[in-house]
Amino acid sequence: MTAIPHHRRSAAEQQRLHDAMVQLWEQRITFNQVLGLKIVSLQPGDVRMRIDMRPELVGHYAYGRLHGGVISASLDALGGCALMVELGEKHADESADQVMHRFARMGTIDLRVDFLRQGIGQYFIGHAEVTRLGGRIGSTQMRLSNQDGTLIATAAASFVVA
Repeated sequence: MTAIPHHRRSAAEQQRLHDAMVQLWEQRITFNQVLGLKIVSLQPGDVRMRIDMRPELVGHYAYGRLHGGVISASLDALGGCALMVELGEKHADESADQVMHRFARMGTIDLRVDFLRQGIGQYFIGHAEVTRLGGRIGSTQMRLSNQDGTLIATAAASFVVA
């Protein structure tokens, strides 16, 4: 997707970036903690997260389905995470600290969610793809499925990245 610089950060520095991104996404963004979002993969082209169903996430008491706000917020966070990975690749010549500093300027400017089925499941897997990464704006597409692979929702978002 992005042109990779000639000088890449070392494997140790790449691991530092990966660890810092996981810590940011799972621990420092406290709303993600509330949602229970966990990173499954942070590889370019393969950004995935998981949400385990819990009583606190139920949106309809009679059916025990995932709240639409949880679905929307999770897909929004996942799109931002995918852009973080792509920014890390785009700036592969920068240190982990330099790349992490870039994330302070990111923010969602548009989000559209299509709720396709009831959010019923023991856990849910979200997947995101970056469709465009420009100098100021990045665009993503996301999807959320339950443990059986049933597609629950899709989303598209745009983010300020600079």
